[in-house]
Amino acid sequence: MNPIANKYFLDAPQWNEELIELRKIVLGSQLTEMIKWGVPCYVFQESNVVLLGAFKAFCSISFFKGSLMKDPNGILLKPGENSQSARMIKFTHLDQIRELEPVIKTYILEAIEIEKTGLKPIVDKSMELAFPEELLQILDKDAAFKAAFAALTPGRQRGYNLFFTAAKQPATRISRIEKYRQQILDGKGINDCTCGLSKKMPSCDGSHKAIR
Repeated sequence: MNPIANKYFLDAPQWNEELIELRKIVLGSQLTEMIKWGVPCYVFQESNVVLLGAFKAFCSISFFKGSLMKDPNGILLKPGENSQSARMIKFTHLDQIRELEPVIKTYILEAIEIEKTGLKPIVDKSMELAFPEELLQILDKDAAFKAAFAALTPGRQRGYNLFFTAAKQPATRISRIEKYRQQILDGKGINDCTCGLSKKMPSCDGSHKAIR
């Protein structure tokens, strides 16, 4: 149990009991608890394996290489339409977690074994991002900004790219890129508050202050 992670579980105004229950299950494995992207992340030998999350409609446990898992119970879901390797299990009630506890433990063990073998998901190259010309030009001129953008997770890069490319005019695209420059340099996603949490998550009120 990582003391730094305690704050996340104490501050979560919703799904508090469910998240604590999921935490107990995950901590019973060989994984090490950390905080990454403002949420509890569990790693095996420095490799990310499991992530816990809280959203408005549900809480979840996510597996970074879930696409490689067998999933005989058919409970692993894609976090988003464009997700490739990650898979999650959603929960809306504490009883669901307790009923599925043996299954969750089995899935965690399988995820660890996948990590031990060094297997990597097959990435669909057709889903690779096509960045707007304005962003590419700015990245080429600013080495620090380019390094910061490259260091973002694929999901964060995709989020920014969708927002930038949604603008029809080049000037608007440039304006959007400049507006989020510092946030990118800070290693945060487009939906991340400066408090380190996501504005989509109930533990942040969207004004860059964690809800107490």
